[in-house]
Amino acid sequence: MSEKEKMINGEKYNPMVPELIQARTRAKELCQKYNSLPQDSKDEKNNILKELFGKTKNSIIIEQNFFCDYGFNIECGENFYINHNCVILDCAKVKFGDNVFIGPNCGFYTPNHPLTAKERNTFIESAKPITVGDNVWFGGNVVVLPGVTIGNNTVIGAGSVVTKDIPDNVVAVGNPCKVIKHIEQ
Repeated sequence: MSEKEKMINGEKYNPMVPELIQARTRAKELCQKYNSLPQDSKDEKNNILKELFGKTKNSIIIEQNFFCDYGFNIECGENFYINHNCVILDCAKVKFGDNVFIGPNCGFYTPNHPLTAKERNTFIESAKPITVGDNVWFGGNVVVLPGVTIGNNTVIGAGSVVTKDIPDNVVAVGNPCKVIKHIEQ
């Protein structure tokens, strides 16, 4: 099994092999190209996103600057919006539903690094997917950690650090992020 296959399957893998270095380089080059385009270059921006992401729908807006590790592990639904300075570390799948709105300075991080320095210094890591349902709104400066699923019709308050799954139809805030209110639909 290749290191890329291990990465995608959630097993321990080495991100420093040539195949993964090349994939990250490609993604960084596409992000750099995207981030350098004039604001009104909508068609060119959409073409780059379709080349970069694993799966997209038609209505996508991502404000510059945007960064990701690989791109091919990112899937986004219809009516998808990301504000400025988003980082998606997509070593595992990061899947967004329809009508997802992400505030500025948010991060979605799938990699897990070993706790012991000896193992961490080998560069070996693993990754867990992040799944976001439909009709989700993230306030600014939210961080979503590996393995988290966020339900439909949910609001994640600004500054939250999401360490565990969040259900449908709630407002959740804080560090660590916790449900504070249910939303009647």
